[in-house]
Amino acid sequence: MELEKTKTVLPLNVDSTEEKHKNETVMTTRGAYAAVSYMASAVLLIMFNKAALSSYSFQYANVITLFQMLCSCLFLYMMRWSKIISFTNDESHRMTHNPIKLVPVKTLLHTLPLALSYLLYMLVTMESVRAISVPMYTSIRRTTVAFTMIAEYLLIGKKHSLPVVGSVGIIILGAFIAGARDLSFDAYGYTVVFIANICTAVYLALISRIGKSSGLSSFGLMWCNGLICAPILLVWTSIRGDLKATMNFPYLTWPGFQVVMFLSCVMAFFINYFVFLNTTLNSALTQTICGNMKDLFTVTLGWLLFGGLPFDLLNIVGQSLGFFGSCLYAYSKMKGK
Repeated sequence: MELEKTKTVLPLNVDSTEEKHKNETVMTTRGAYAAVSYMASAVLLIMFNKAALSSYSFQYANVITLFQMLCSCLFLYMMRWSKIISFTNDESHRMTHNPIKLVPVKTLLHTLPLALSYLLYMLVTMESVRAISVPMYTSIRRTTVAFTMIAEYLLIGKKHSLPVVGSVGIIILGAFIAGARDLSFDAYGYTVVFIANICTAVYLALISRIGKSSGLSSFGLMWCNGLICAPILLVWTSIRGDLKATMNFPYLTWPGFQVVMFLSCVMAFFINYFVFLNTTLNSALTQTICGNMKDLFTVTLGWLLFGGLPFDLLNIVGQSLGFFGSCLYAYSKMKGK
């Protein structure tokens, strides 16, 4: 019995009354930790996804998303069974082995809009990574901040200060400058990325709205997402024939491809956790800004590993301007402006 009391529980519950009040104005130490952790895992996830989709020419992005969801559910169940984590804020350590009963049905239904927005966000984002080069992907994705500000205002009534709005304007200006000389314009690819921006904004705003009212921890929200979305995606990929095509994929048994897929699933698990943690501790807009700040590393690695957009002076100026705007936003949050 004494052993159970010494079990280490990962940081799950992120919205105590005192902490919630502080997070409205200034980023806490835990919030900064969540932001940095998200940025590190996001860079790695994009690289692994791009390696599977481009380097190995694996054309079934929905299957990658399905594998990521299934692995996430497996990881969560094993950690919950081992009492390393809990799914709800007031959950006792009694363990049921029935996956359906780990979260109340009423709570599961409460998270349904969040789960469906997550599924759409995952599918569209994966397609946008496949459609265009990594440098241009990150450039256009920076405009997500504008969509997120609008979504936060419409869904949760959140308004932002003038320094925050100004830093967002600098980020968007940098995005347009960075993409001004893109000679590989792809109307379909650009459209998909802008749709991904809208899906991302809605998803992050719903985390702030539903996540904090559901009584679930970050891991609990991840569990509900997987429990709802995985069966839907399994049926969808079966109808489209993606699963059958995957079984005939020539590199399926190659160790290199299997390692890339496994690491993609692992990083997807971590990034989902840190998205929930960062959005709940800080805000949906802060989560979006963190995505912009890590783009400098993503662009550099993507250009070196996969090629794509040639880096001319205008592109470098735009990328630097966007990064500068993200730093201004971080400074404003640290100062509570």
